[in-house]
Amino acid sequence: MYKEIQKELEIKSSKERARVSQSFFKTGKGQYGEGDIFIGVTVPEQRKIAKKYALASLKDIELLLKSTIHEHRLTALIILINQFRKAKEVQKKEIFDFYMQNKKEVNSWDLVDLSAPSILGVYLLDKDKDILYELTQSSDLWEKRIAIVATLAFIRKNKFEDTLKISEIFLTEKQDLMHKAVGWMLREVGKKEERVLENFLKKHYKGMPRTMLRYAIEKFPQEKRKHYLQKPFKA
Repeated sequence: MYKEIQKELEIKSSKERARVSQSFFKTGKGQYGEGDIFIGVTVPEQRKIAKKYALASLKDIELLLKSTIHEHRLTALIILINQFRKAKEVQKKEIFDFYMQNKKEVNSWDLVDLSAPSILGVYLLDKDKDILYELTQSSDLWEKRIAIVATLAFIRKNKFEDTLKISEIFLTEKQDLMHKAVGWMLREVGKKEERVLENFLKKHYKGMPRTMLRYAIEKFPQEKRKHYLQKPFKA
């Protein structure tokens, strides 16, 4: 099935879309996506192919995840998410373990943002969260992003504690992609419970990276945004 999925993705590929994606995902030397290869398949097309091969084995999915081609990895994760949603608890545990064993292949912001809440976050909703705190200590950018973005699943259930704790850990993070991810999660908290976000900001806004702060307060009224942005901030 692995070869069939590859073939169908190749049929739907576009050199022009690939060129645009290579630029958009910063694949040049020294950039965060250095070395990633795109063949130019749209996400809707990938979803269609994933649906067609919904019963792909974990071995087939693993082979796709090991590919240097971005769309192979993304399609693999779409299949995995679809399987996870339909699985019983025993199978969910198997998929969770598989995801953690292959997390090194979840190595771009779109791959993280698609899969971390839908698999890791949902699985951990009623379980120990220690694995997320272990990921915050990783030297790998994408593993750290997985740690914070996975908490979107908690936010959707009005559980904010881990999002706030992990956000505090990342206040001194240097990577702009992490500033955006943390700010995004804080914004989602604010959309659910603005008071919770404001309490966090009152404690931390002076030390927050500018991008993180901007993302966090994006949904605030203009005057309130100005109030926070006029204050001293960390460069």
